[in-house]
Amino acid sequence: MNRATPRLRAFAAFPFVLTLVTYLVLLAAWGDRLPDTLATHFSGAASARADGFTGRTAFAAVSVALLLGLGTGWTVLVRRTALWGAWATAGFAGALLVLLLRDNLDAADPAQVVSPLTNLLLGGAAAALFALTGGALTRLAPAGAGADAPGAAAEGPRLALGASEVAGWSRTTASRPLTVLSLLALAAVPAGLLLAPWPAALLALLGLVIGVPGLALARVRVTVDRWGVTVRPSLAGRPRVRVPLDEVTGASVRELDTAAVLADYGGWGYRVRADRTGLVLRAGEALVVRRSGGREFAVTVPDARTAAALLNTLAERRGKV
Repeated sequence: MNRATPRLRAFAAFPFVLTLVTYLVLLAAWGDRLPDTLATHFSGAASARADGFTGRTAFAAVSVALLLGLGTGWTVLVRRTALWGAWATAGFAGALLVLLLRDNLDAADPAQVVSPLTNLLLGGAAAALFALTGGALTRLAPAGAGADAPGAAAEGPRLALGASEVAGWSRTTASRPLTVLSLLALAAVPAGLLLAPWPAALLALLGLVIGVPGLALARVRVTVDRWGVTVRPSLAGRPRVRVPLDEVTGASVRELDTAAVLADYGGWGYRVRADRTGLVLRAGEALVVRRSGGREFAVTVPDARTAAALLNTLAERRGKV
C-alpha cells in the first residue's frame, strides 16, 4: 500500500517549516518598512497594479495559515513518488509570499504598488529548484512497511475449486451520500432553468455534468468470473471498468478507513493515482487487483475476501500467479 514512513513525512514537512521560518524572519525584519495595509491582489499585464488590499496583521495570519495548511496536507497525504510535489508547492508558495512583501516595502500608497510578471517566473524557478531537492531526497525515504511485497499477491486467499468446476461471484456496492448528491444536482437543472435569470440559468446545466456520472457510479455491480473483474453501474451496462483475467497477477483484501481512503486514493469516487486506480464508494473492505503492468485496481465491496480468493484461483489456473 506504500504508506508513508515517519522519515518520508519529515521530508515532506521540512520545506514548509523552512519556508515558514524564512517568511516569519523577513516579516519581522521588514516590519517597520511595511504599510499597515498591503496590496495583495493585482490586475493587468506586465506590470500589474493593485486592486485588492489586506491589513498587515490579517495578511500575516492568512499567510501563516496557508503555509501550515499546505504543509499539513502534504505531510499527511504524501507518497514517496510525490515527495517532489511537496517541495515544489512549498517553494512556489513561499517565493510568492516573500515577493509580495518585497513589492510592498516602503509603499506610501498601497494603490500604487505593482507586481511584475517576473514574480511568477521567480516563483516557478523556486518551485523547480525545490522540486529537484525533493526528488533527490526520495532515494533517502524508504518505502512504507505496508507496501505490498512482490510476492504478496501470490500469497493471497484461495477458493477450494475443483479442476473441472466453474464459479462466479457478484455483489453490488453503493454510496448513499453520492446518490443523494447526484439526485439533488439533477433536480437543480430544471429548477435553475425555470427560476434563474438568463444567462445564469445556463449554470444549472452543470447539474447534468455532476448528476449523471455521479448517479451512474453511486451503485455498481462487481463481478468476478472466468473473464476477470468487471465493475459496471447497476442500472446500465456502461460505463464499465474491466480487468481481464490475463492481466491479473493476484488479488487481496484491504481494509480502507477514511484516513486510508484520503491517503491512498485522495478521496471518494473513481480515483486515478500514479500507481493505482480505484472506485471507492465507502469505507470498509476493498478488493485489490494487481495487474501485470504493476498497477493496482481497487473497489470497495462487501465480501471482498471471497472475490479475491476466486480471482486468485482462476488466475492460478491460467498460470498467472
